[in-house]
Amino acid sequence: MVETGNGAATRAEPRKSWRNAFALYADRRILIILFLGFSSGLPLLLTLSTLSYWLATIGVDKTTIGLFALVGLPYTLKFVWAPVIDRVPIPLLSQLLGRRRSWVVATQALLMAAIVLLGMSDPAQDPGLTALCAFILAFCSASQDIVIDAYRIEILDQDEQGAGAAAVQLGYRAGMLMAGAGALYLSVFLDWPAVFQVMAALILPGMLAVLLGPRAPEDGVAEPEAGADTPTRIMAWLEKAVVEPFADFMARRAWVMILVFILLYKLSDAIGGVMANPFYVEMGFSAGEIASVSKLFGTIATLTGVMAGGLTVARFGLLPALLICGVLQGASNLMFAVQAVIGHDVSFLVVTIAIENLSGGMGAAAFVAFLSSLCHVAYTATQYALLSSFMAFGRTVLSAPGGWLADHFDWVTFFVISTIAALPGLLVLLWMMGRGILEKPKKSSG
Repeated sequence: MVETGNGAATRAEPRKSWRNAFALYADRRILIILFLGFSSGLPLLLTLSTLSYWLATIGVDKTTIGLFALVGLPYTLKFVWAPVIDRVPIPLLSQLLGRRRSWVVATQALLMAAIVLLGMSDPAQDPGLTALCAFILAFCSASQDIVIDAYRIEILDQDEQGAGAAAVQLGYRAGMLMAGAGALYLSVFLDWPAVFQVMAALILPGMLAVLLGPRAPEDGVAEPEAGADTPTRIMAWLEKAVVEPFADFMARRAWVMILVFILLYKLSDAIGGVMANPFYVEMGFSAGEIASVSKLFGTIATLTGVMAGGLTVARFGLLPALLICGVLQGASNLMFAVQAVIGHDVSFLVVTIAIENLSGGMGAAAFVAFLSSLCHVAYTATQYALLSSFMAFGRTVLSAPGGWLADHFDWVTFFVISTIAALPGLLVLLWMMGRGILEKPKKSSG
């Protein structure tokens, strides 16, 4: 038991048996989240690598293809309109399905239309229109992510968040695989408009899943009185939708250190991951070897790791699981240092990728569960969008020195440095664990 700063006693979450941890994955809500994760992961590559491949096959120049990366901006900026999705009901539909489920269905319907429209565009004749369609698709996809994350967090209890994070990650990776390798395979037999129509149809299982799912708890926050003047209503809405989510988060103990931890937990992966492909090339691995081992086998290893991460959270509790997974994902970079010594050896690359992606998947599941645990039910969509955008921004910025380090050090030293980069985040985690931060308050016995 730990005494918190405000005098409330806290107690670490009780450990569950492995049997109970596995049983979570048979829960209907977890299966629904799995399908929603698939719907969330599917659109991403349709605006990235799959779109780039399509553009390349019809002769669009590389400069234009590079500029298409900008259509992904909505994924970084989704926190801007998250308060609208968090607070505003959809007329009639929200009364029928509840606010969260109505937004899921609405964004998925728009997303399906956007995917079809992108496939119907002609990038060879009008790349600007294609870019606009891709931007609309990314906006609808990011909006879907906002509400799916909120729905997932709200329908699960605290000790189920690890399984929920694993399920959404599993579905997400499967969706990415379908939109990547699956779409390219279909393009051999179908024209591109038909390929995108198939991709749009694959959103339907997620829509059916949410329709069969439970309503999310309503936040119950009172809206401004109807008789209030318009400026008062607008200011009151902005306070509840924008100001209060920030204020609620900043009311937490050590909230600055929590943000520091969010920035640092994936630092090792951020530095090492950005230079993985250049490393493979310098080691002499062919494109086929990289695709087979790093991409295909690596995806299987990641999915296995995601499952293992969810089980670890369920078995040991959130913060201990973060520590276990953090140590493993940091130490896994040492396998690349060993690979650098061994050189071109496909068999050892399989071992390296297995350990790296397994530990990375475990860390991803635990980290998503951690971010979910920080969200207040009244502001779930807004707070999770803010935290995940903050995480993505930090990962992008912190990965920037990776190229400079690789230029100035040999590969062995580089990957040892990337391993050491895991220590700051782990030290912050140990500091939070030692002070009982984020642990549940002990319930009164009456």
